[in-house]
Amino acid sequence: MGFDAIMLDIKLLRDDPERVVANLRDRNVRVFDDAELEGEDWAQATVDRLRALDQELRELIAAGDDARREQNENAAAMKAVGKLPKAEQGEARKPLIEAGRALREREKQLAEQVAAVQERRDQAWRRIPNLTHPDVPRGNTDDDHRELRTWGRRRDFEAEGFAAKDHLELAEALDLVDFAAGAKVAGQKFYYLVNEAVLLDMALQRYALGVAKKHGFRLHTTPDLARAEILDGLGFNPRGESTQVYSVENSDLCLVGTAEITLGGMLADEILERERLPLLLAGLSHCFRTEAGSAGQESRGLYRVHQFTKVELFAFTEGELGISEAMHARMLAIEEEIFQGLEIPYRVLDIASGDLGGPAFRKFDIEAWMPGRGAWGEVTSTSNCTDYQARRLRIRYRPEAEADAGADAKKAKKIKPRMVHMLNGTAIATSRGLVAILENYQQADGSVIVPEVLRPLCGFDRIGGRA
Repeated sequence: MGFDAIMLDIKLLRDDPERVVANLRDRNVRVFDDAELEGEDWAQATVDRLRALDQELRELIAAGDDARREQNENAAAMKAVGKLPKAEQGEARKPLIEAGRALREREKQLAEQVAAVQERRDQAWRRIPNLTHPDVPRGNTDDDHRELRTWGRRRDFEAEGFAAKDHLELAEALDLVDFAAGAKVAGQKFYYLVNEAVLLDMALQRYALGVAKKHGFRLHTTPDLARAEILDGLGFNPRGESTQVYSVENSDLCLVGTAEITLGGMLADEILERERLPLLLAGLSHCFRTEAGSAGQESRGLYRVHQFTKVELFAFTEGELGISEAMHARMLAIEEEIFQGLEIPYRVLDIASGDLGGPAFRKFDIEAWMPGRGAWGEVTSTSNCTDYQARRLRIRYRPEAEADAGADAKKAKKIKPRMVHMLNGTAIATSRGLVAILENYQQADGSVIVPEVLRPLCGFDRIGGRA
């Protein structure tokens, strides 16, 4: 299959380099590893180097075009020699044959140089992140995120006469999780859900899928594996030291960390008719992440693990910013609806530029209140990736003819396909959903009440305590 190496239109580098410089500063993204570009003006130096590579490539391509033109002229001259008297043809051909041989060698060398320079330029350009929404808060720390709103009332456990426990203490006391067996079988940060936790996990899946279906999302269970080029196309790094991806040895397959990969890759290299948009998909999958380097309170228990189950929302829209921004707001509203239904207090954050993933133009996170840790913890995120992923995977749509095309069907068919915009969002990551439920619904006697919306789906209203 194979896809293009470009995630942003290269015209941006040529026509508006200062915008690329500013975006690199806002995102704090380093493209080249050498110390030469680590000074105060590293962002400007990075773009200068990229522009030099692009200019070198364009000059080499032009030189190749010139070599081909000269070959055509040489071939025409050879043809003209054929019209001369036979006695004169031999001498006339000699310099043309030598010139033709030299031109073919030059074209071959130029083609090799073009391939090498294009590889260097594209490998660097693909590390440039998406542009950043102008309203995104700028900064590189958690303190730079903007809190948009909060919802729900946080319980006062002190007033209720007991201290809140964290989810792991609750789960172990209620025999809901077995990390020791998980470590024995698969390694640290793998686990078994046990007893009521199994049914509660499945109830969360069914609940989130029901909400997604109600909002018009087509439901899928997706593969847990995807080709490395699909991950790469969506902006995930499937190889190398910094990857969070598990790869399958002796194959081009990787375990997915989210159904964003399998849903987003479904339409690779396709052109959609406009009437199919927006295309709304929901995917249920297992998710696998190495979580390399994670430590501290966030790594405790189920909050940060190597495997979990998730329901993901995904949307393909027309390539108009106003349309994809409206979809982004819609997906955030669905995520809020899910946690309001669970009656878990949360806040919504507009994520700062330095913490955005490479493909995201803008990202909103929902953080649930987690009493056991006395802090907010991320439970969902939703990102508008505009055409960043679509350009790489060549996912396009055919716009309708402009009004002035009238009844001219031929003119209408010549309208160039455009890149779709692609958005993703978490409906529920069940491991973190369990954390939020256990900690927010714990009782003084050590039991946990089940959120009302889940009771018909799991068949019980309390875990532990009185019958």
